[in-house]
Amino acid sequence: MDLKLEGKVALVTGSSKGIGEGIAEALAREGAIVIVHGRNKDKAEEVAHNIRTQGGRAVAVVGDLTKDDEVQHLVHEAQSLVGPVDILINNAGGSGESEDWSTTRSETWASGYDRNVLAAVRVTSRLLPNMRAAKWGRIINISSLAGLMPPSKKPDYAAAKAAMIAMTASLAKAVASEGITANTVSPGTIHSVSLDEAFRKAALTRGLAPDAPWHEIEKIALPMFAQVPIGRVGTVDEIADAVAFLASPRASYITGANLRLDGGMWPGL
Repeated sequence: MDLKLEGKVALVTGSSKGIGEGIAEALAREGAIVIVHGRNKDKAEEVAHNIRTQGGRAVAVVGDLTKDDEVQHLVHEAQSLVGPVDILINNAGGSGESEDWSTTRSETWASGYDRNVLAAVRVTSRLLPNMRAAKWGRIINISSLAGLMPPSKKPDYAAAKAAMIAMTASLAKAVASEGITANTVSPGTIHSVSLDEAFRKAALTRGLAPDAPWHEIEKIALPMFAQVPIGRVGTVDEIADAVAFLASPRASYITGANLRLDGGMWPGL
């Protein structure tokens, strides 16, 4: 399917690694001009270089999204390089220190909210006027299954990700008549470097070698972490493909949605 993204300009925050990197690569494969963002210049430049090597178009910008002046600078730089942004993927954020209700501190909550919710607000508010003027835009906020099924640990992270879902629903209503859609994607258990390490350590306790094939590791370790009816963890590519579709003209009638990518994970677990 042609997603009709040729020539669209997409900013993917937090795309110098992980899920953001996968989303940037997927959009570039569909013909979008991608703005790779991170805090580390070398890492962001490396991702952009890899995209260009594969025939895509990409530039890199850096900036701390918790600082207004740096957000202003990176937005200005990005648009000076490739023009007005048509697609915004608010992926930057993540969790901080591991806390539970016996150790949690208010400053951790404030920091997590700033890093996830307010970072997305800072970038969105600066790009929205051009989208409104063009009568076309896509805003996709990357939340987490934790925002829908909060665990007992890291309550600050779960609350921030839940706020992103609510924020997106409000934004979708505000801009729906202007050719702009706003949606949330909430990944569940996704194969990452940290998950791979955790699964291999867990499988070791069950007698499996740490260098065993991934499908064997996954079969043993997954039930120790989550109940996923589909029987496996998700991949970065699966998230990236879903985001690319939502960012495309093909998804013009989808707005205000929260797409769960969790393999049917059972609530409450």
